[in-house]
Amino acid sequence: MVPRMFFLLGLLVSSVLVQVDADIDYGSALTKSLLYFEAQRSGKLPSGQRVTWRGDSALKDGSDAGIDLSGGYYDAGDNVKFGFPMAFTVSLLSWSVVEYGSKLSNKGELQNALDAIKWGTDYLINAHPAPNTLYVEVGDGNSDHQCWQRPEDMTTPRNSYKIDESKPGSDVAAETAAALAAASIAFANSDSNYASTLLTHAKQLFDFARNHRGLYQNSVPVAGIFYSSSGDDDEIAWASAWLYIATGDFTYQNFLSSENNGGKLSDNGVWAQNKNNLEQFICNVLQKGYGNTHKSPGGMLWFHPWNNLQYVTSAVLVLSIHADQLAAKSLTLQCPSGNVSPRDINSFVKSQVDYILGENPKKMSYMVGVGSSYPLQVHHRGASIVSIKKDSSTVTCQGGFSAWFYKDAPNPNAIDGAIVGGPDANDQYSDTRTNYQQAEAATVNTAPFVGVLARIA
Repeated sequence: MVPRMFFLLGLLVSSVLVQVDADIDYGSALTKSLLYFEAQRSGKLPSGQRVTWRGDSALKDGSDAGIDLSGGYYDAGDNVKFGFPMAFTVSLLSWSVVEYGSKLSNKGELQNALDAIKWGTDYLINAHPAPNTLYVEVGDGNSDHQCWQRPEDMTTPRNSYKIDESKPGSDVAAETAAALAAASIAFANSDSNYASTLLTHAKQLFDFARNHRGLYQNSVPVAGIFYSSSGDDDEIAWASAWLYIATGDFTYQNFLSSENNGGKLSDNGVWAQNKNNLEQFICNVLQKGYGNTHKSPGGMLWFHPWNNLQYVTSAVLVLSIHADQLAAKSLTLQCPSGNVSPRDINSFVKSQVDYILGENPKKMSYMVGVGSSYPLQVHHRGASIVSIKKDSSTVTCQGGFSAWFYKDAPNPNAIDGAIVGGPDANDQYSDTRTNYQQAEAATVNTAPFVGVLARIA
């Protein structure tokens, strides 16, 4: 499932200094977190491509629909482009730049972050050829999962799937609107023309979402099998917030207060409820609430047995930003179990970051390439098969399983910066390629971690 954000946070606030653990190289982790997105690229790779074991792939995507849908990101260890997680990925990368652009710049990573965003937004722009049309998937998850091939020579179908007025998908349309609106802010200082283009598409997609409600999996069932949605209220609120921040147009703010929740709440009621929801969530994550989030014996936040770390990384980004906002106003967070200071929140965030990067019972970093021990058999087609640059022999659909998938050996290509699904509720992790529930990495895992690492590096 795509992680949900249903609360509002503001913009650009002062950061709080945190103690840096000398044993963990946060700067290296930041660099590799952005490098990871280059390994996930689809399409014609640029001349500055740093992940050299990858090659061009899926260059004819969109040809069945008569448009160019090359580019964008493969979502995880497969070769499908799913629009919902791609939009969420772009949203979180953009949020990281909006909040921590200066810190990314200080570390020499701002341009890499913008490049990562643009690889996604260029695709999303192309996927939106008309105001009420959005392509939300290229490829087919079912057939893709029957093959084990690197993306450079895959033979699975590359069908294009869209939503439109007759087959709506207000959830994914609004999430894409949020992604493009947030990206427009990220690019405002460096490329105002591109920011304007992003905002135009964001506004159109928001109107599309508002005027044509309906869950996208009802229109595109093949996408819903892998990334289903439980509703569209959160995405529409999320898009409203980003469009208000990007434009200053009170229409979007008024939409949040007058139309959200069926207009049942006054302005003060809406904002108070959003604030209350946010604070309850943070208190529960911090183990200071009424319904605390579970933690493993080793201290990891535990949300779900499937790809748990995607929820952890999103949660710590929210906590980091809120801690900065509290510090800027010299406030503390009032939780049921007592007041929590920004420093307390920062300490908790650091505990989760450190757990992911190696301070855990397994003494393993769950980000590839960081520390002395990390997953070697990531469930990832491209990483697990010899690079096409080294051996151009075609890897067949089924041949990839016998030659590479079941091979009990480290992947030939290290996919630096990838964050795997992570250990189970008891801190146990099996580093084997067949363990897709724990060993598969995804763009939604690493995207929120970029901002967190930028803040503490």
